[in-house]
Amino acid sequence: MEFLTLIVMGTPLWMWLTFIGLVLALLVLDLGLLNKGEAEIGVAQSLRMSALYISLGVAFSAFVYWQMGGEATAAYLTAFVVEKTLAMDNVFVIALIFSTFAIPRQYQHRVLFWGILGVIVLRGIMIGLGATLIAEYGWLLYVFAAFLIFTGIKMLFMGDAEHSIDGPLLRFLKRHMRVTEELHGRSFFVMKNGVRFATPLFLALVIIEIADLVFAVDSVPAVFAITTDPFLVYTSNIFAILGLRALYFALSAILHRFAYLKYALALLLVFIGSKVFVADLMGLQKFPPSWSLGVTFVILAAGVGVSLWKTRDAPRVDKLEV
Repeated sequence: MEFLTLIVMGTPLWMWLTFIGLVLALLVLDLGLLNKGEAEIGVAQSLRMSALYISLGVAFSAFVYWQMGGEATAAYLTAFVVEKTLAMDNVFVIALIFSTFAIPRQYQHRVLFWGILGVIVLRGIMIGLGATLIAEYGWLLYVFAAFLIFTGIKMLFMGDAEHSIDGPLLRFLKRHMRVTEELHGRSFFVMKNGVRFATPLFLALVIIEIADLVFAVDSVPAVFAITTDPFLVYTSNIFAILGLRALYFALSAILHRFAYLKYALALLLVFIGSKVFVADLMGLQKFPPSWSLGVTFVILAAGVGVSLWKTRDAPRVDKLEV
């Protein structure tokens, strides 16, 4: 079994296989046992699933510590927390997409499952490409860092600018795809007079995949600014994404309570980008991972705390209308 010790992108093959096996087991459990059929997923079940995925993501840090040490563990946890928080913006956009296409809640979990499956593959390709480029051209890390600073500053000034998907992309897809006007249950495709048509359910799936690619432009550089180890980058990304579906159903009705989290995310991106340059100015090989983890928690805790305080009198929404 010597092939299991082969080094793949800086990490033994058996570690990659262990992680992939765990992800596949979670996907089978999620689709085959926990969310079988078309029943609507309730908030209580979503909170339990979200807690499970977060616990597994944090627990995986013990495996990282066992194999890679304390510094790698701090880098992994920082990357996981950052990715999990950045996923909040995905939740806002997913809610908008489902609202635009009038997707009932009982079909939303099917779209999100296949959407997340596609994201796992796409993120793997992007991270593999990014790691290869950084290994070959080290200066790209500074480009990523500058981009994060620029993005964070732009987010601060954007304020509460609303997302919109009613634009050229949607019109392009509708022009080049045969799409039915109405839903056909949980089907992505239907046959009409011998011709295959996509349904609005499939169109929502495509838009979600494209939206994640857009978000990955921010999130992948953010993690590379924390660590350039491909194993830590990919595992933290995927563990954050795996719980996105449960997070959506748990938070979709209370998104308004996190209205000020965007500003914390903006400051976090500026911090992550800046620390690459600060490490050089301080003569450090890299910014200490434990410091990154501490500052990340402080910024996000402040964002959540301010959001909950400022929106304490906001009316409660028991169910997201779509």
